[in-house]
Amino acid sequence: MANQKTSTCARCILLIVAPIFLGALGWTETLSMPESPEVRAKNHVISLTLRAVNENGRNAFAFDGGTVPPVIRASPGDVIRITYINDLPAKSPETCAVNPCMDMTNLHFHGLSVSPNSPQDDVLGMLAMPGQVLHYSVEIPRDHPPGLFWYHTHPHGESHRQALDGMSGAIVIEGMERYVPEIRGLRERVIVVRGSSVEHDSKAAELKHRVEISSKECGGEEEAVDEIFTVNRVVRPQIEIAPQERQFWRIVNASADRYLDLSGLTLEIVALDGMPLAYHDPTHPTRTANHLLLAPAGRLEAIVTGPAIEMNRSLRTLCVDTGPDGDPNPGMVLADLVQPGLAESNSNSRPKQGHAIDSRAPLYKPVNVEPLEKTAPEFIVTFTEDKNGFYINGKKYATDANPMTSVRVGAYQQWRIANQTGELHPFHIHQVHFLAYAENGVELAHPAWLDTVNVPYRGSVDVILDFTNPVIKGMSVFHCHLLNHEDKGMMAKILFK
Repeated sequence: MANQKTSTCARCILLIVAPIFLGALGWTETLSMPESPEVRAKNHVISLTLRAVNENGRNAFAFDGGTVPPVIRASPGDVIRITYINDLPAKSPETCAVNPCMDMTNLHFHGLSVSPNSPQDDVLGMLAMPGQVLHYSVEIPRDHPPGLFWYHTHPHGESHRQALDGMSGAIVIEGMERYVPEIRGLRERVIVVRGSSVEHDSKAAELKHRVEISSKECGGEEEAVDEIFTVNRVVRPQIEIAPQERQFWRIVNASADRYLDLSGLTLEIVALDGMPLAYHDPTHPTRTANHLLLAPAGRLEAIVTGPAIEMNRSLRTLCVDTGPDGDPNPGMVLADLVQPGLAESNSNSRPKQGHAIDSRAPLYKPVNVEPLEKTAPEFIVTFTEDKNGFYINGKKYATDANPMTSVRVGAYQQWRIANQTGELHPFHIHQVHFLAYAENGVELAHPAWLDTVNVPYRGSVDVILDFTNPVIKGMSVFHCHLLNHEDKGMMAKILFK
């Protein structure tokens, strides 16, 4: 098992034999972790074309002759221009959370502090039906914090299916070395973890065995496990890292509806949800953890150190108790850590360029939130559900609904996110970050600035939202980031005015 020590010799034999055995079964999953293609700015403009296509019965992004979504690498002050073509069939071969599937699609630039108005991060008005084209021009503010963000489709009613099919990719805003100089010179890895449905896969049992899913339940769920995780589109790849080697990993949980509780490595955390820890607290630019819970859409940026040969050398996610009404979220192996030179070759691997170095002085934004923490919430978001759907403050989302609340840009607000259901819900709001500082009324040991936070079942989270950036003015949304819940009603509009 992955949690048992393996001798150097035995591990070498395993790495040689495993690919041959798996190849005999017709699998190709035991490979080095591939690098995604990258797109970068020319004269501060990033231009690319994405096409939404259906390939072998699943939706995908077509890019540069393949279907591997690119990593978009931008710097503060750049403009991201995307021509997004909907080449999905007029009649969808798939099923959606709300049927029938219309094969409409669009893009959301998750976590970026950019305008919610067209042609930027507009998920309400910009929608393309099959045969239509959207033109995005997203302006990254010059004072935007560096970090890991991501893009994914966001058509209400069809978001879950498209995200589950893998219609997502990473965005890196350069400049993290301004806040943590130690990452200069370290090998960087951008790791996109997705949930992949095996519900109707003839190899489902073999795949579950491959990632070492335990038969033991960690929650009250009664349903069978129907998803496994892939890492950069590969099942249980090999990641090369030498003992004591330090690398800089940027990990996004791009799953439509599954949690990651990352373990197996000591994490020297640099940023969460695209926000450097030092941005609000310059005296504490990092913190160390042995595991970290990443809700769907959550991101982690951390320095990791290669474990010794005689130690466990795998990256795992632990089992997450999603509540008596939640979906199964079992533990499994995400990737094996191997010494350089031992990974099986992967034809999808691409040479990696060095990242752009930002030599500007860092910007900091320390905030005195103590007075707000002592006041009553200015707004309460309450998640509920029943057999007919999912609700925020007793209402299902409707395209023609008025905003549930409005805020005047230029201030901070305290909100409480209350979960009255028997399962976890991750709360996400577009355009802004917030400080999650208390859970169930108890101050958190490590308050964190996030854009997506887990809300315990039959519990609550207290947050302080930063509405001070004038660029966010317009109509936006907040919702549960279990996208099947969002599709079925757990979303609401908010007007930034």
